Amino acid sequence: MVHIEGEIIIDRPVQEVFDFVADERNEPRYNPRMLHAEQVSSGPIGLGTRFRAEMTSMGRPAAMTIENTGYERPRLLASTTRLSTMDIDGVLLFDPVDGRTRMRWQWDLKPRGVLRLLSPLIARMGRRQEQTSWASLKRYLEAQPVSSPADNRST
Repeated sequence: MVHIEGEIIIDRPVQEVFDFVADERNEPRYNPRMLHAEQVSSGPIGLGTRFRAEMTSMGRPAAMTIENTGYERPRLLASTTRLSTMDIDGVLLFDPVDGRTRMRWQWDLKPRGVLRLLSPLIARMGRRQEQTSWASLKRYLEAQPVSSPADNRST
């Protein structure tokens, strides 16, 4: 098993960051490796929501399913991701910090077959990919206009 963890501060309110990240369909907006993502379960996003996605992995498309296994808005989002080559269990934690969000991630990757032999390489690549992906999320969200309370009023 490979364990990956890290954190980033995003200059956006915690609810905004949580809601954006919880909707897996947003990931292609900030992660160029994510080719597409669609919600395959019905209803609002929450505990048990499932997504089907495809991303580029080692230059090839890799299909995956993602299921929310923990959902405590706006504090915790846990998921299980299944790929043909590995399973990934993880949690994202969101903490408000002076109007910004500290987002922490912890992933346990369980490679299958021959990939188990490559665990040290997978750990290095995974850490780098997570840092890159979440830094891209930060840039994306911080480039969006800040909504004001007036934006949320009914007319």
